[in-house]
Amino acid sequence: MAKTGRCLCGKVSYVLEGDPIATAVCHCSHCQRQGGSAFSVNLIAMSSQMQISGDLAAYDEMGEKGDQVYVRRRFCSSCGSPILSEIMLSEGVIAVKAGTLDDTSDVKPTVEAWCVDRQPWVNLPGMAASLERE
Repeated sequence: MAKTGRCLCGKVSYVLEGDPIATAVCHCSHCQRQGGSAFSVNLIAMSSQMQISGDLAAYDEMGEKGDQVYVRRRFCSSCGSPILSEIMLSEGVIAVKAGTLDDTSDVKPTVEAWCVDRQPWVNLPGMAASLERE
């Protein structure tokens, strides 16, 4: 079933076809800074599943060594709403920001990532897996 979403101002909208690979909570400090929150909730999917209307700007996040792009964060060029992150080390894999969905009623994260950066007051029940950074 297709999911639809949009940015805050409505200049960017999208359709995400099919089921996501996973729904994950990312606790990394970069997601915290980008979203202004304790974590980010993401639908992990393939870029081929997503059709986007409107202009997205991009910020290339470099890896720890600074020698390659690790994540390309895509956001509305008008209102700044984060829409998706392209995971550059896994070709074609994207993380769609769940807060931009038109209907979030069936979003149920089961995986946590970058738990090393998790805020000490955050405790999320029902997680099937916790992935630490390398």
